[in-house]
Amino acid sequence: MKDLDERPDWDTYFLDIACAVAARGDCRRCRVGAVVVGSDRRIRSTGYNGSYPGGPSCGAGECPRCLSKAPSGTSYEDCIETHAEANALLYADWPACQEATIYITRPPCKDCTKLIRSSGIRDAVYLDHATTDRIQF
Repeated sequence: MKDLDERPDWDTYFLDIACAVAARGDCRRCRVGAVVVGSDRRIRSTGYNGSYPGGPSCGAGECPRCLSKAPSGTSYEDCIETHAEANALLYADWPACQEATIYITRPPCKDCTKLIRSSGIRDAVYLDHATTDRIQF
């Protein structure tokens, strides 16, 4: 257990929360979590990778991409899931995204990077092979 006088820095704190959110992910290959945090360091929304409410479940073996054993980074058009970043943005209103930071448990894909840029988010902080990285928009 950590010394009670030690506190994580803000990036570590919010990445830890993103990791907890990822536990709800439904993908058989990789669970991803995202947290949108306002400039005041308040959480605006969270998201994890999963299908639409009531939709097919990757965890139940209903995703054509996972069933096909497609190589990592390919065949996303066959995936039934919405990415964590997209879900976090869907549940955050426009003003909440302005100048905010999104924390993600892995680097965003090209499509999610476009969504993040378009939302008004200022920074994306993500884990990449156990290190933290940042993209500024």
